[in-house]
Amino acid sequence: MEKPIIYIVSDSVGETADLVIKAAVSQFDVAMDIKRVPYVEDKTTVKELVSMAKLQGAIIGFTLVKPDIRNYLLQEAAKIGVEVFDIIGPIIDKMQNIYDITPKYEPGIVRKLDDEYFKRVEAIEFAVKYDDGRDPRGILRADLVLIGVSRTSKTPLSQFLALKRLKVANVPIVPEVDPPEELLMIPKEKCIGLKINPHKLNDIRKERLKSLGLNDGASYATIKRIEDELVYFEKLIDQIGCRVIDVSNKAVEETANVIMSMLQND
Repeated sequence: MEKPIIYIVSDSVGETADLVIKAAVSQFDVAMDIKRVPYVEDKTTVKELVSMAKLQGAIIGFTLVKPDIRNYLLQEAAKIGVEVFDIIGPIIDKMQNIYDITPKYEPGIVRKLDDEYFKRVEAIEFAVKYDDGRDPRGILRADLVLIGVSRTSKTPLSQFLALKRLKVANVPIVPEVDPPEELLMIPKEKCIGLKINPHKLNDIRKERLKSLGLNDGASYATIKRIEDELVYFEKLIDQIGCRVIDVSNKAVEETANVIMSMLQND
């Protein structure tokens, strides 16, 4: 006996039908020849596939969401006696009838959603890898670079923007440490400085030291130290020529929205 042939026909890549058919085939101790035919969007191709299936004694499993192509396949198959099974159509029809809603009839939506998911994961991994200036090479690869003194919400902001699929690197600005030369190599539009009121930052740093069980009188949290850092920050901002956002009284979400608005208007 020749191997049974099953055609997988789809108006997208055919992954959904492929998974379903392979799951069904796994229930048999018989090798079957599965042939995937993706991106079928015209009636000529459908007619040729049905004729080929007839000659080979094959069956066709399909995920065609566009009603005209789907119905044409069903009609052609019925006309010449080819066995077909509609994998996604019946459930779409059932949902439409029960809930009185109209389908989009757009192929490949699941794949698009998967792509969005993986882009988001990639952006989150990028934000972690290039957090806190640990690898300046990320500055050149980033969609956006955040710079600011310590405790200006660079890390949580990078993570939040990653959820928007932006690859964000962030760099701490410290007077004793020369900034990475990569900061001066990128377009100024890709860099955003985060500034903050010194007294607000003084409160934040004191609370941070307390949470670590340290003395809140350490130089890290003194107004003098903070003002020196902010002066250095302003000089660097002038050198780069990038935009600045005051985060003194903004939640991370608010700052992220401001940044997204900036980027959309570029």
